[in-house]
Amino acid sequence: MKRYETLAEDIAQSIRIGVMKIGDRLPSVRQASASRGVSPSTVFEAYYLLEARGLIRAKERSGYYVIAGIKTLPPEPEIVSRPDGDPTQVDVSELVFDVLESTRTRDVVPFGSAFPSPMLFPFARLARAMTSSMQHMDPWSTVDDLTPGNANLRRQIALRYLIDGLHVPTDEIIITNGALDALNLCLLAVTRPGDSVIIESPTFYGALQSLERIGLEAIEVPTHPRDGINLEALAIALERHHPKACWLMTNFQNPLGSLMPDEKKRALVELLTQHDVPLIEDDVYGELYFGSKRPVPAKVFDTRGIVMHCSSFSKCLAPGYRVGWTAPGRYAQAVSRHKLTTTLSASVPAQAAVAEYLARGGYDRHLRELRHTLSMQQSAVMQAVVKYFPAGTRATRPLGGYFLWLELPEKVNTLVLHQQALSLGISIAPGPMFSAQRSFTNCLRLNYGHAWNERSEAALASLGRLLSAYSDGRRAPIIKPGLLKTS
Repeated sequence: MKRYETLAEDIAQSIRIGVMKIGDRLPSVRQASASRGVSPSTVFEAYYLLEARGLIRAKERSGYYVIAGIKTLPPEPEIVSRPDGDPTQVDVSELVFDVLESTRTRDVVPFGSAFPSPMLFPFARLARAMTSSMQHMDPWSTVDDLTPGNANLRRQIALRYLIDGLHVPTDEIIITNGALDALNLCLLAVTRPGDSVIIESPTFYGALQSLERIGLEAIEVPTHPRDGINLEALAIALERHHPKACWLMTNFQNPLGSLMPDEKKRALVELLTQHDVPLIEDDVYGELYFGSKRPVPAKVFDTRGIVMHCSSFSKCLAPGYRVGWTAPGRYAQAVSRHKLTTTLSASVPAQAAVAEYLARGGYDRHLRELRHTLSMQQSAVMQAVVKYFPAGTRATRPLGGYFLWLELPEKVNTLVLHQQALSLGISIAPGPMFSAQRSFTNCLRLNYGHAWNERSEAALASLGRLLSAYSDGRRAPIIKPGLLKTS
């Protein structure tokens, strides 16, 4: 990302979180140039970009002023969930499979997709890295690195942990077939069928499917759309149910986009340490932050080895390569043994390619460009929600990732909306797929990780018409299928 883009993103972030409000005057070009240590032309470029995004406007002989912000965004959800706190048998896979099947065709506008656009990633550079790494590969590495994974890749991951102030030995890092494999291995290492596991409410449907497959019960704990799981409710659940594990997303949670503050992460780890309950930390979106600094994982505050940190390159660099990892603390041996008896090894060429790419440099530049694109697309989708969706719609304001969580008027059933939207060539992710108790029937998740264009805006406009029909008590308007599809 160029300097002017970095400056523009910092200002946009201030507007997004309400530090700068509508009507506020931006620093003069001279002031901004001096305070940021950049040239006046860089400041001008940043202001031009913000003006093009509709966030600021120049007034003749007066300067630049904020014209969009908190007041022009949908209101935030207030209280997202009140689960009863009792263990629940999980049965969501059929619903999840049905919804995900609808996102597999390019003809559908993919607001329900779990992935960002593949066009955002450096596949050509990755291919060159794979060719180079395989030409120079030591054949014995296919045996030596079989269970823990590529040694060079583990060193690169350890270096990135070090940047976050976290000293993780390379021997603790285990390469997996994506993050979901890492999460499942961690779950297997600390639970047995019939055990209970604490999850967020709403939560990532993949966590629900994992619990269902292994035969575990879910204890849903309310989670705030801004700062994550409710620690008081978590403490009560720990006392009442003595769960075997806690599976959480601390950074840009899927589906809410919530970001747990550092002090809350510290308190979370201290609470779980007191109860000797391992934390399976799903941190696949941590690199997709919109601010100036990556949010640290909860593992930074772990002194007893109870945090099993899991992540991958699928969401930020190499989708389809299925290269993930876990740093499972004191459970490393147990996780390694489960891997040895299940998946055995991640793809050797894919691991080598990612390791080579990281060693060559350029990863952070790619991340800056990716974050910039996602931030701009989030702004566009939020403004469209305000423009097209009915009164009473609420939306989260994530500071990273690529998901928005929408709370719609109570009479809306998003499972029905999902079917109606599909007939128009639009996919959404209905709220009930994110709950063991099939809650959140009037909620949905929107993916803004795909290109914002006339087609995607038309799709949101059509969703808005369907929702307005609900609100007015009218029959939903009929729009011919295929009108939104590419020619």
